[in-house]
Amino acid sequence: MADKTPDIIYTIVDEAPELASASLLPIVRSFAGAAGIDVGTRDISLAGRILATFPDRLSEDQRQSDDLAWLGELVKTPDANVIKLPNISASVPQLEEAIAELQSQGYAVPDYPADPQTDAEKEIRARYDTIKGSAVNPVLREGNSDRRAAKAVKEYAKAHPHSMGEWTADSKTTVASMPGNDFFANEKSATITAAQAGGAKIVFSAKDGSETVLKDGLSYDEGTVVDATFMSAKALRSYIRDEVASMEPGVLFSVHLKATMMKVSDPIIFGHFVSVYLEDFIAKHGADLDWNPNDGIGDLEKQIEGNAAAQADLKAALAARPPLYMVNSDRGITNLHVPSDVIIDASMPAVIRAGGIGWGPDGEPAPTKCCIPDNCYAPVYDETIEYFKQTGKLDVTTCGAVSNVGLMAQKAEEYGSHPTTFEAPADGTIAIVLAGGEVLHSHAVEQGDIWRSCTAKKAPILDWIQLGIRRMKATGLAAFWLDANRAHDAELIKYVEPALKEAGVEIPIMAPREATRFTLENMREGRDVVTITGNVLRDYLTDLFPILELGTSAKMLSIVSLMQGGGLFETGAGGSAPKHVEQLMEENHLRWDSLGEFCALGESFKFLADKGRAKAEILGEAVEAATQKVLENGNSPERKVGQADNRTSHYWFARYWAEALAAQASDAELAAHFAPIAQQLAEKETAIIAELMDGQGKAVDLGGYYHADPAKRASVMRPSATLNAIIG
Repeated sequence: MADKTPDIIYTIVDEAPELASASLLPIVRSFAGAAGIDVGTRDISLAGRILATFPDRLSEDQRQSDDLAWLGELVKTPDANVIKLPNISASVPQLEEAIAELQSQGYAVPDYPADPQTDAEKEIRARYDTIKGSAVNPVLREGNSDRRAAKAVKEYAKAHPHSMGEWTADSKTTVASMPGNDFFANEKSATITAAQAGGAKIVFSAKDGSETVLKDGLSYDEGTVVDATFMSAKALRSYIRDEVASMEPGVLFSVHLKATMMKVSDPIIFGHFVSVYLEDFIAKHGADLDWNPNDGIGDLEKQIEGNAAAQADLKAALAARPPLYMVNSDRGITNLHVPSDVIIDASMPAVIRAGGIGWGPDGEPAPTKCCIPDNCYAPVYDETIEYFKQTGKLDVTTCGAVSNVGLMAQKAEEYGSHPTTFEAPADGTIAIVLAGGEVLHSHAVEQGDIWRSCTAKKAPILDWIQLGIRRMKATGLAAFWLDANRAHDAELIKYVEPALKEAGVEIPIMAPREATRFTLENMREGRDVVTITGNVLRDYLTDLFPILELGTSAKMLSIVSLMQGGGLFETGAGGSAPKHVEQLMEENHLRWDSLGEFCALGESFKFLADKGRAKAEILGEAVEAATQKVLENGNSPERKVGQADNRTSHYWFARYWAEALAAQASDAELAAHFAPIAQQLAEKETAIIAELMDGQGKAVDLGGYYHADPAKRASVMRPSATLNAIIG
């Protein structure tokens, strides 16, 4: 941090957002530079993180700095002003694909050891495990989350309603969760006292009396809420068998997890679904396969390529089971193909928005049984589905806005549990043992059970409560989503109730099911509601409600007020859109919408203005004006080749931004600078649009998927020489 930190840091990421950055970032840098504002970049892409993890394997010119670690320190300072785009939370198949691509480009990174045997392989696996799953967000999110729709976005959604599927009372779409012995039922929680504060370890004790330290070097501060729980593997498999056996005709079978963020527990749960669903096939062929069900049916298909008998048996096994919810029915990609393909916070809202409909293997819509094993969060989706069965679809032209305040700072709750999640190696006991020998939590487990511990620290909890109070006062209606019957939530309530009393405000505390109904009823009546939640529900709800009310979650303001005074501005939820990349490569059309980036950029400039940079405030106000015009004039990307796409939307954004800056009267120097730019962008509109659209319909070469060639990417994403000459 010795060198001057750029005024704004823009993250280099993956897939569609990174392609969009190749077009948008030169515009941002040019406009910001005119105001003396420096926009720098840091690489948190999957490929970039792999390269940064193995400098000892690379030549000097190939080595890459550990930008994630650098940013992790920056966000703990008042100087942080980071615009963070969506990045890949890598599953094992994605990690392996990225490794193979880098190797093909001449980077000598090692293979991922699926089953490490030697010390060297174990060391390589340990390094890669720091990259898997949600490796980025827990590092950067040194503050709690404030996510809401920008006013312009909400008003546009009301005036131009998106399609909503019809709900009927007799819909066969349901949510199915475990009857017990899940994470919810087995959870224990405690708040660390002064006497308990200090070191701790996690210990497995086998029935023969032997002990294994699963995790040492833990440290708990006073006031930290520490949880431990487990999911019974036997109970999970029994539940899956029962749900498969009880399927109604015409209903699709599906599981909805988050194997990307919950990178240890959820791939295991996913693997149980795959192995139960294919039990007969595995009984016949499993001994001959080098295959882990956690990697999905897609990996199995690769394993049996050229084995006609196994391929026929797999086809027969799938046909004998209930039809699966499909990720892509045209390509035969099922819900059980890849663990990272069906992400609950995106997949469940899609089903709900469509009226309870998924797509089957035949390419036809059908109702769906949605298996969400754990009862911590399944009730939210169950209640939403039951509500719409009773009331019919939502009227997006009149509904209120639902925003969220989420407890996520300092690796709060389950999303910080990856280093403390374990698959029980045998029957025995797993316990958290404090430095003084006290057993904080203990569970009797059986081999294969999934045990985890997670924490929420006192300072983030108190900060979250105060942020919730502020947002309630600004909005008028809110609720804390906490279940007094859940061990973890009961500990949080002990913080919430006195804080509300001290502040002299009344905000109801409701279990997630009741809070879901409360929120849906109020938003249907046109009232705005703040949902004040933990970390996982923050993630889930900031997709669910925006997808219902806006049609997408990518258009949300996502502001993280960092606890040390800095700002982190995320570009909304919505993942990194691999399907968009596929379309660009095949048809040279990128339908990714950068509206989230526009919103984050405006907030970043406002934050800089609050630090005393007057020109930043003018830039931010002009960004808001430009964003409004992009929406009002229908300049957002469209879906099909031959239509406007991401690049044309950036032209219009740049033009409207320049026009707003030229028209403002607060800063004559900026107005004089941008007046000729605005004029040129208007006069050259026909030529620019023609150049941007010229290559559509043709395949393009990016030089890589995870690690594209910068020159090739720039050529594809900045095809207008006229626009480039004006912007610079």
